[in-house]
Amino acid sequence: MTAQVEIYGTSFCRHCLAARELLDSKQIDYTEYLIDLMPLERGEMLRRCGRKKVPQILINDVPIGGDEDLMALDASGELDRLLKLT
Repeated sequence: MTAQVEIYGTSFCRHCLAARELLDSKQIDYTEYLIDLMPLERGEMLRRCGRKKVPQILINDVPIGGDEDLMALDASGELDRLLKLT
């Protein structure tokens, strides 16, 4: 069973796109909250992640940060462990 992944982002953010592309390349399903289209989700993102910048990514309800954090986890091999791909 793979991990639960959620992304708070916007429809136009290149960093959000990079995060989605990485997860898509690993064939990981994720729930996405586009705060430019669903403005009430911004408050939920702040509550859950403690950050205003997008994207904010959670794996199994644990905030891991943004796209650079996601890429660093991938480069170290830790992302596959968190996503339960190994």
